[in-house]
Amino acid sequence: MNIGVIGYGTRIKGVIQNELKKLDPHLQIAGLVDPDPAKHEEARQAGSEQVRIFETPEAMLADMNLDGIIIGTRCSLHTSMALKVLPSGLPLFLEKPVATSLEDALRLKRGYESSGNRKMVVSFPLRVTTIVQWVKEIIDSGKIGTVEHVQAVNNVPYGNVYFQGWYRDEEETGGLFLQKATHDFDYINYVLGMQPESVAAMVSKQIFKGNKPAGLRCTECGDNKTCPESTAFRTDKLREEWAYCCFAEDTGNEDSGSALIRYDSGMHVSYSQNFFARNQAAARGARFFGYKGTLEFDFYTGIIKVYMHHSTRVETYEFGGGEGHFGGDAALMRSFAGLMEGSSEKSVSPLEDGLVSALLCLKARESAATGTFQSVSWE
Repeated sequence: MNIGVIGYGTRIKGVIQNELKKLDPHLQIAGLVDPDPAKHEEARQAGSEQVRIFETPEAMLADMNLDGIIIGTRCSLHTSMALKVLPSGLPLFLEKPVATSLEDALRLKRGYESSGNRKMVVSFPLRVTTIVQWVKEIIDSGKIGTVEHVQAVNNVPYGNVYFQGWYRDEEETGGLFLQKATHDFDYINYVLGMQPESVAAMVSKQIFKGNKPAGLRCTECGDNKTCPESTAFRTDKLREEWAYCCFAEDTGNEDSGSALIRYDSGMHVSYSQNFFARNQAAARGARFFGYKGTLEFDFYTGIIKVYMHHSTRVETYEFGGGEGHFGGDAALMRSFAGLMEGSSEKSVSPLEDGLVSALLCLKARESAATGTFQSVSWE
């Protein structure tokens, strides 16, 4: 298969090399749109020696016969790049978030509906992990009864990435609901099979703030030998990727956030994410409550527990972690490859769901900014 890539970032490089090429060792990046010459060389060194470089997606689409397109640009360009590709009818893998503003989300929704192109896979790997698939199977079986309450959490042990690298630019990321919670909102929506109707949210910035000069690098800071977040003396790639001071005036991004989401059945979900938890404090998962029982799971431990409410029975299921988002990346790439080969017509992570998650995140951000409940609708 020959693919075109728009934005050859670390994430896209990883899924192509670690997942897609396992499915088709002869797969080639045939065309590449990326303004960074270093990315061109990286693609060649990764086995696509004959890659052709284009200045625009339009030029690549007009000049090449491709089997599919992968979009891995910075977040603020996801919508505009997708709108360029959709009319081609080619299978498309689109990084999340699918939009970083309500205006972009609306534009993408309209463009998607008018294009007729349904061959899209949004990068939501958590929903297709083995553990979430099993969670959904247990819940759909009725074992715990109808889900009437959910408590979900994401305590991120690598939160530095959002304060010491390019993610600190909120104009680019759209905030951490769009960057992080979008994954969790998606798998929750997927497991429940319900539509969110309204959201109330709150964010805080209590730790990663300060009066260090804007643009200060750890290597230039006089406190770099004592600061627990210093990357000045690291010997790996994070010395450059997490190069900036997270206690400076320009760190950007909240360092914790929470949301209450009401669904169309009347039930609600509580969700909380934190970006200064570390090491064994890491947690990512949820508790689903029904009248008959409670199911809880955690991605980091790979354990599901089902607690029955009217007996003392507790069921435990254990799973291996898997590579690449707990094994979800491999499932996404299988779906994308199936769309390109024609062996499948249905995406495991369609754009309709990507749009719902983005809308929920955007409304949560608006709620946090205004202190109001927000309707999760396109009106």
